[in-house]
Amino acid sequence: MGLLTKFFGESSAEANGGNHATDFYSAVEARRSIYGISKEAVVSDARIQEVIEYAVKHTPSAFNAQTQRVVVLLGEHHDKLWDITTETLKKIVPENDFADTQGKMDAFRSGYGTILFFEEQSIIESLQEQFPLYEDKFPVWSSEGNGMLQYVVWTSLELEGFGVNLQHYNPLIDEEVKQQWGIPTTWKLAAQMPFGKPTTPAGAKEFQPIEERMKVFK
Repeated sequence: MGLLTKFFGESSAEANGGNHATDFYSAVEARRSIYGISKEAVVSDARIQEVIEYAVKHTPSAFNAQTQRVVVLLGEHHDKLWDITTETLKKIVPENDFADTQGKMDAFRSGYGTILFFEEQSIIESLQEQFPLYEDKFPVWSSEGNGMLQYVVWTSLELEGFGVNLQHYNPLIDEEVKQQWGIPTTWKLAAQMPFGKPTTPAGAKEFQPIEERMKVFK
């Protein structure tokens, strides 16, 4: 039994004579931004934790620094995050223009949970001291590693049947989030990922010509 089979279980493609390579490409293609999500459970909370732990453990990082950090908010904790975000935005968005913002907040809050992605700044600073030649690169590399983790988690949740989207209300909510959940001061918030059972499909997606985006020399 291969590692993917141990983790994901037998896939529909494998059961029909396919393979996990096909599953991977299908998952890459199927991953989309889904904004219509509900609180209905798709898999158990234990399964959600298992999937995200796997992603955190195996997603690469520069110098194997493992600066990526996550916080998973479910139930009332998920709701509280979007209450905090709503109240924060009310202070800066004009009241006459707030209806659209409120609609977005309600949509995110309607989901099953939210994953918060952070970067551990103390490790970045330590690497900058150890390798001053690359001082300006370590924050960039850390951000790239966080992006890879976000993608792995996103695609994994897609495989589990969730609809997912990615938001960036940092740094507006950073301090209150840290206070609310006791987040270490050295963790820098990078993104918020609400997820839930899909209630509406993704819209049509247009692609630029691949020959304009890729070159091959051989």
